[in-house]
Amino acid sequence: MKNRSLMLQGTASSVGKSVLTAAFCRIFKEDGYRVVPFKSQNMALNSFITDDGLEMGRAQVFQAEAAGVTPKAGMNPILLKPTGEKEAQVIINGKVFGNMNASEYHAFKPELKTIVHKAYNQLRKDSDIVVIEGAGSPAEINLKKNDIVNMGMAKMVNAPVILVGDIDRGGVFASIYGTVMLLDEDERRQIKGVLINKFRGDLEILKPGLKQLEDLIGIPVLGVIPYGKFDIEEEDGEAERLKHKSYNENNIDIRVIRLPRISNFTDFHWLATHPSVNLQYIDKAEEVGTPDLLIIPGTKNTLADLEFLKENEIDRAILKARNEGAMIAGICGGFQMLGKKLLDPHMVESKIGELDGLGLLDVETTFFKEKMTTQTSAEVLADNFYKDMGSIKVNGYEIHMGKTCLGSNTRSFAVIKDENELPVRWEGAVSEDKRVWGTYLHGIFDNEEFNRELLQVVANNSGAENMELRESFAEYKEKQYRLLADTVRESVDLESIYAIMEGECEWSS
Repeated sequence: MKNRSLMLQGTASSVGKSVLTAAFCRIFKEDGYRVVPFKSQNMALNSFITDDGLEMGRAQVFQAEAAGVTPKAGMNPILLKPTGEKEAQVIINGKVFGNMNASEYHAFKPELKTIVHKAYNQLRKDSDIVVIEGAGSPAEINLKKNDIVNMGMAKMVNAPVILVGDIDRGGVFASIYGTVMLLDEDERRQIKGVLINKFRGDLEILKPGLKQLEDLIGIPVLGVIPYGKFDIEEEDGEAERLKHKSYNENNIDIRVIRLPRISNFTDFHWLATHPSVNLQYIDKAEEVGTPDLLIIPGTKNTLADLEFLKENEIDRAILKARNEGAMIAGICGGFQMLGKKLLDPHMVESKIGELDGLGLLDVETTFFKEKMTTQTSAEVLADNFYKDMGSIKVNGYEIHMGKTCLGSNTRSFAVIKDENELPVRWEGAVSEDKRVWGTYLHGIFDNEEFNRELLQVVANNSGAENMELRESFAEYKEKQYRLLADTVRESVDLESIYAIMEGECEWSS
């Protein structure tokens, strides 16, 4: 099989398109094919920096991981990062193009078609199968003109479409039927099969409904996928990982502040999956308490989210937690908030201009128009942080528009060196008592050695019991991809899906 494609579209957002795209990427890889994921337009605050310094959506990163290939910005040529209710930063082929409101962006879409098509064709050259993910629903009839992410994308590259419905949320038959009926006839013909996702219950009881649905829409149901607890990174901010997990009083207590514009919540995936960690996302002052470790995460708008903390008195709760012994950490925008002052002379983030920070680190941040996007390797400075940890090397990536300067009462968190092991620049900051620290490095909690040593320091400080040993995070994720692929393989008519990609199945209505 060469130069084939399969597109997954959904009846709505959050029906499981991203995870099922990863599943098919892994299945086709296991079957010996060179496979890559693709999503023409992604709207998300979770992004990643590629090895060539380009920005892309995280969903295509974990899909590429499932496919066993290196993430490339061409897998997600258009990334929209919301900056307000009606405006977003537009990133094209990994680079910031500018900010647009909704009407400006829709007027710009015809120019994006060529960009999307070129990115797809480049991936197609280097692969056997491209698995394409749609966005939201193709039945958003007000958005169909100049569509580049659903049926417009499918017709652009003549990709067969599998329509995914989520039965767990209820109304799956109506949503599938309504989606199909709202499409034009040529769009309906693009749909070659239907998948029912997140099923709980007795399949025999469901079968009469499946037959009736097939009779109504003239499209076969190719599988019913059971509800599975796959621990796979998800794109939506409403993902299960943002909700509280079960609590064990002997575990290390870590709380992450759920900022309104939280970005890259996938930074905490390793921590959330560790059996000796209770990780909770909180957004109220009374929920802050005195955890062992309190983290302020990254954000798309540092100044606006800092105002949110102050307006809701979460800032006071953070200061109280620090005074009562909690370790406080900030990642990217969270690091900036920990400082004394934030300056925005060019109005890069908002019209605020200047705002006092939390004052927990003797640093000051100024925002500039240029955006730093780079993968970064650094060495944590043991003498500045915790000597028992040693000088640990960490890898991560930076996405920020601010530059932070350290005062006399703060030391650097890490050092970035060149190929000759000579310092190039200092990174992050640590308070004198080492209880408050911040870094620009997204993905720092993906580093096994750093995590183990940090959790041991936190456990020693808090009196938590010894941590359980676990397999490496890479092994853990690999296990999840295999489980996902096995479940989907057992639940779908894979023979028909291969036939569809070969053009051997036609819409029968």
